Amino acid sequence: MMFPLQGAQMLQMLETYLRKSLPESLKVYGTVFHVNQGNPFKLKVLVDKWPDCNTVVVRPQEQEMIDDFDHYTNTYQIYSKDPENSQDFLSSPEVINWKQHLQIQSSQSSLNEAIQNLAVVKSFKVEQTQRFLYMTTETIKKLVPSLLDVKNLPPHSGKPKAINQEMFKLSSLDVTHAALVNKFWHFGGNERSQRFIERCIRSFPSFSLLGPEGTPVSWSLMDQTGEMRMGGTVPEYRAQGLITYVVYTQSQALEKLGFPTYSHVDKNHKIMQKMCYNLHHVPMPCDWNQWHCVPL
Repeated sequence: MMFPLQGAQMLQMLETYLRKSLPESLKVYGTVFHVNQGNPFKLKVLVDKWPDCNTVVVRPQEQEMIDDFDHYTNTYQIYSKDPENSQDFLSSPEVINWKQHLQIQSSQSSLNEAIQNLAVVKSFKVEQTQRFLYMTTETIKKLVPSLLDVKNLPPHSGKPKAINQEMFKLSSLDVTHAALVNKFWHFGGNERSQRFIERCIRSFPSFSLLGPEGTPVSWSLMDQTGEMRMGGTVPEYRAQGLITYVVYTQSQALEKLGFPTYSHVDKNHKIMQKMCYNLHHVPMPCDWNQWHCVPL
């Protein structure tokens, strides 16, 4: 059984329901939050039943998913209260089009078993990426105060060191900068990823520092799930604290807008983990997960 949620009231109820399951529901909560803020990516929300749903899937409309090889567009966010029994719902072609190259994102590694089982049944190759998931202190205070252990925060203020304001100017990105972002994005570097980046720049706030030449030297974006992503600094300006300054400015601005503010970091990327610690971003007890699925 598949139930599409439509109308402000139902979607608002779902947001409240997901909020009670944070942080495991974070990736879906963030996506539904922005669906309720005007839905710039024109996503649709499916549940297995209503109002007592177990599994929630947020995905693009079919008419957006015209390229079978574009896993950046063909991305599904999933949360399930009962991951062990989510397989039937997820196997439905109305819920997920398993014939396409696609991505599944979730803050629940417990979905892995269902996805690996489906890989056998539906005949696709699956590659899982796991990262540390972080939430800003302000977002935790607002949404899940029980997760905040002040003892574990560093003793300083959580503000970055000042930058040379003569040399660097705070700005946003425009679509002409997408190629630069794409070049340095770990998951990017191709034509389809560049189109995805352009769409994020057009749809959501972005933040950058312009260098002396007036071009971006450090930046951070936001995707359709509300996550701060695709941050980078050009090599000749690294190790100057620029990305720390950009991410701090971005999180302050997004929090002012009332957005849930969170991000992920590679488990081997010690520098970015240290940045999160210094900015008082708190590691979550659950992971950031992405499954890249390719039909065989």
